Amino acid sequence: MKNILPRICFLLILLSSACQPSKETITETKESVPSDELKLNYEALSDMIIERAALQPGERVILVANPALFDTLSLLLKRKIIGAKAEYLGTFSVTADLPEEWVTDFTRQASGKSGKALADHFMTIDLGIMLPGSDTTHAPYAAMQKVLRSGRGRTIHFHWAGAYRMNGGILPRSEQLDQLYQTALLQTDYQKLSAQQIAFEKAARSNKIRITTPAGTDIQFMIGERPVTRQDGDASKKRSEAARNLIDREMELPAGAIRVAPLEESVSGKIAFPPMMWGGSMVDGLLMEFQAGKVVKVEANKGLEAVHSELEKAGPSASYFREMAVGFNPWLGVPEIGPQWIPYYGYGAGVIRLSLGDNTELGGKISGGYVRWNFFTDATLTIGDEVWIKDGRMVH
Repeated sequence: MKNILPRICFLLILLSSACQPSKETITETKESVPSDELKLNYEALSDMIIERAALQPGERVILVANPALFDTLSLLLKRKIIGAKAEYLGTFSVTADLPEEWVTDFTRQASGKSGKALADHFMTIDLGIMLPGSDTTHAPYAAMQKVLRSGRGRTIHFHWAGAYRMNGGILPRSEQLDQLYQTALLQTDYQKLSAQQIAFEKAARSNKIRITTPAGTDIQFMIGERPVTRQDGDASKKRSEAARNLIDREMELPAGAIRVAPLEESVSGKIAFPPMMWGGSMVDGLLMEFQAGKVVKVEANKGLEAVHSELEKAGPSASYFREMAVGFNPWLGVPEIGPQWIPYYGYGAGVIRLSLGDNTELGGKISGGYVRWNFFTDATLTIGDEVWIKDGRMVH
């Protein structure tokens, strides 16, 4: 019952205010994208981002943003960074458009720099806030990741994206998504979320993790002393100073998942994938068998050629188990009423992500660059003899 209460509350929020969207299906038309100014509480969103960052006086901060998205939020964050007595170094645009109010001496000095030169310029940055529309394909974002890899700085990822169909297809932004993400960001009990994730990590350190699904998944592994990244919303400098890998320095907002690369040699069993796209084709009945973390057998009722094609093009890393991610945020769970979809990268309570490929950013041994996320919404997860998730619902 406790796991469905946030979803019930969210439905009440939708019904209680005329300015909130109706319970309509997420659509894929551009017309479904709401007016930012009318639909979102940017004041509250910016307050929460600054609160989660726990800025200290003198910290050096940049924003990375698309001028066409969330421009009001960028302005408010600039003011509140300065209000916290931190140093606003400017906002880097990921498009050719650069608003005059985003420009500072620091951004001017970065003009024309790319790759290592831009990363070197960023080495004194304490915090980068990555806003909607920015990703690793953009030079400022990529440069900041180089800073994190060097053991410096931290970032907040405020992507406002990552919604998926049940078959893994990406869903575009919509009014329903906006309201759910806003509610999750503002209503999450961060202290409780952190406590649950700490308890999970403690239990997992010395016990075998087993994941099963009705379709036939039955895989198990150990994490030993591997880094466990807890996406609990703590984006403070103190937290980043204890980072053990790249993603420990990246805090997602909304928050909610635990991520870990198991000990490769401990991974054994099979994963039965839900119907999803591989290499541009729908694949059904896909089953992969693992020994010592490596795929040793692949079967499928439909689309096997597409699976083999994707794995071969990706190279050797594609045939290795990458990571387990477990969602803990009850506000981001798969809806129990209406059409089902997976909010924010599977960070919702009970959602499990079993990935393939490169896990070096998590502290693993598999390199190569390929990464594939696979979502499971009806899995059962046990640690030792203790059930944490039952049929896609958090029970612990």
